[in-house]
Amino acid sequence: MVKKTRTDQLVEDSPSQAEAYKGYLAKEPINVVHVLTGEDAVGWLDHSVPDVILLDLQLPGIHGLEVLKQVVARELPSPVVVITDDGSVDVAVEAMRAGAFDFVTKPFGASRLKVTVANAIRQEELSDLVDAYRETFDRDRFHGFIGGSLSMQAVYRIIESAAPSKASVFVTGESGTGKELCAEALHRESKRKTGPFVPVNCAAIPRELMESEIFGHVKGAFTGAVRARDGAATQADGGTLFLDEVCEMDLDLQSKLLRFIQTGRFQRVGASDQTDVDVRFVCATNRDPLEEIAKGRFREDLYYRLHVLPLQLPPLREREDDVLRIAQRFLASYAKEEEKEFPGFSDAASAILASYGWPGNVRELQNVVRQIVVLNPGGVVTPAMLPAPLRDTELAVAPEMAAAPAMSGDDAPASQAAPASESTTIRPLWIVEKETIERAIESCDGNIPKAAALLEISASTIYRKRQAWEATEGD
Repeated sequence: MVKKTRTDQLVEDSPSQAEAYKGYLAKEPINVVHVLTGEDAVGWLDHSVPDVILLDLQLPGIHGLEVLKQVVARELPSPVVVITDDGSVDVAVEAMRAGAFDFVTKPFGASRLKVTVANAIRQEELSDLVDAYRETFDRDRFHGFIGGSLSMQAVYRIIESAAPSKASVFVTGESGTGKELCAEALHRESKRKTGPFVPVNCAAIPRELMESEIFGHVKGAFTGAVRARDGAATQADGGTLFLDEVCEMDLDLQSKLLRFIQTGRFQRVGASDQTDVDVRFVCATNRDPLEEIAKGRFREDLYYRLHVLPLQLPPLREREDDVLRIAQRFLASYAKEEEKEFPGFSDAASAILASYGWPGNVRELQNVVRQIVVLNPGGVVTPAMLPAPLRDTELAVAPEMAAAPAMSGDDAPASQAAPASESTTIRPLWIVEKETIERAIESCDGNIPKAAALLEISASTIYRKRQAWEATEGD
């Protein structure tokens, strides 16, 4: 196997020692670049990123520790091996604390240097593998998407698999789930990423103008066409054409779109000649396309031309803990924009956010968080800061708790029970706590986040206690 040649930056003010070190590494697949001063090292890092940096700490001008701090501050992926004099262990320790990978103490032989450099390279390779794994399998961000739930991880992998293909992608999902964001991600991951991405909202353009919007027109094609105009199909040549809300398209135009997809050719409105373009089609709808076909509003043959690679975006209510993750990101962003301090959400507010159905999905969550930031001075977000729909959700479940059978006698917690007497049976606290929590969950139709909000504890506390109770009962 051919070894990759790597670049090693050697920062050493002694030319004779530098030559010796270069000799030690002469048979290794390493291209050693030698600089004499710290200033030269920092200047070289402005335009190059070495695989390993061998850094003598005792340098004229900028001290080696300052060079190391520059490497760390720039977040360069270059492990630093510092070179110290005998008896300078304290300095070496300081360098390690500052971010150095390892150190060698003068005098040292070829084997010591080779092993240290090899370890530094191996460590960086392992870090790259870990980063790649995290990016592939444990991502909470992807081309504008926020969310690390299993359902979104699946979406990311489908996008990566579908993107290199020329086949059309048909994206479905509720309003606000990020269909245009998905189309952009497909484009950015594709071989066409250097080409244009052209979106067309078929629901926002009047029907009489839609054909011109997609295919363009020649001068005088219709009243008001005072000059020729390229349509989205021409603008997207070499890139991606995204047709959002494609089910809103007029049937006559659907037939023209079908011919365009089949041949790669179209006629501008009023033109007699054909135009050839190379585009990749991505379309989206929040409707059920099969239902639209059944009702005669969408061509079946067009559907099967576009529905080559289907991609379903999950609604926010099915994305596990993504609600709180997204809400926190929005909160931080809008707080910075409005120059306010919002450190996070209280447990009760988090429980309400997690339990709400979010019919408007991410777009609705975004608007809610922005409203919170704009209308409040700052601080931890409490249920009182939430807008009406979410406050109403909280208030709607409160009467259910109030309507629950009153606890008395053996069922009552210690704070509500009558004073103890000889006839009173003392029950373990965990049993009373368990019954109270289970009753709260039952009153909320099994919704644990709602129950947690009413009990003023976190949902994770309930899950943890349930596990403990199951273990106790199993014993």
